[in-house]
Amino acid sequence: MVRAEWIDNNWHMNMGYYVVVFDLATDEFLRWVGLDEAHRRERRVTTFCLEAHVTYHREVRAGDPLRFTTLLLAHDAKRIHYLHEMYHATQGYLAATNELMSLHVSEATRRGAPMAPEILARLARIQKAHDALPRPPQVGRAVGLGARPTTG
Repeated sequence: MVRAEWIDNNWHMNMGYYVVVFDLATDEFLRWVGLDEAHRRERRVTTFCLEAHVTYHREVRAGDPLRFTTLLLAHDAKRIHYLHEMYHATQGYLAATNELMSLHVSEATRRGAPMAPEILARLARIQKAHDALPRPPQVGRAVGLGARPTTG
């Protein structure tokens, strides 16, 4: 739910808090794939965000309930590429998206490290299911104005 303290001078959720709630969605996604606190503590690993891209579609306001979905786009031994979609939970509209690339990291070296076989197996099962789903148009978008008109 959108907290009152997240509201800005435009009377909607401030852009910084979109990143906060998407980070909470990332925590849930990583927990679901097996990269939970116990696993991280036992294996002395963590994840770092390498890149993030947020798109804003419709505003949300104080008290609005939120719902998130996550689509696994790709992964390899050390990286996870995924997209969160934020929806207004009762009205159903897409409010924002967050495309991310996370790196699996050894706490000892602070460098990228391969994920455990059981995590990679779970990601492979998820990937197989998610590959059958359509890719939202926000995936892979770049910031820019598009093609510039030529002047003559």
